[in-house]
Amino acid sequence: MRSHYSIGEFAKRIGRSVQTVRRWEREGKLQAKRLPSGHRYFDESDVRLMLGGAPRERDVVVYCRVSSAGQKDDLASQVQAMETYCLGAGIAVDEWIQEVGGGMNFKRKRFLGLVDRIQRGEVRLLLVAHKDRLMRFGFDLLAHLADENGCEIVVVNQESLSPEQEMVEDLLAIVHTFSCRLYGMRKYKQSIKEDFAEMPLRQPKDACE
Repeated sequence: MRSHYSIGEFAKRIGRSVQTVRRWEREGKLQAKRLPSGHRYFDESDVRLMLGGAPRERDVVVYCRVSSAGQKDDLASQVQAMETYCLGAGIAVDEWIQEVGGGMNFKRKRFLGLVDRIQRGEVRLLLVAHKDRLMRFGFDLLAHLADENGCEIVVVNQESLSPEQEMVEDLLAIVHTFSCRLYGMRKYKQSIKEDFAEMPLRQPKDACE
């Protein structure tokens, strides 16, 4: 499967004429991407978007998150700050996603739903107050996945909306996880030593026998 298509290849892939694709671009229904060289191209996210008929508008989504239910005020402040940013930037938001869950937890229901939509090419713009609102680690991987599916992630970089207490809790969770692993390894090694200690030692046969 090709990852990049020229306008002619793309038109053939979706069963439309080059003229139709160019008209969609003029109307703002479709936007070509550009390589570092400046050449225009389309990818599989555009193919998935166009197959089945005329293009649908892809969503603009704002994602806001806090770690615990006790941070409701922080969540409200985060939402308000993002509203102010979007209004000032003239960005029309299709959906606001608010979630309570740790940044180390990659099984958050709404977060996973958002990732699935990005992979289906349904989101063209995702805005967050800070990188760790999406995930504590691995942001670059998600950004790459989004880029491959035609989604731009905008990080507003409002440090005040990234509570320090959350970072402390996440770091403690990491330390706890590795401590448990180290304890498990030590316990396993001790068990092996005890098992071997109970085994009778075999005396080597005399080489002259």
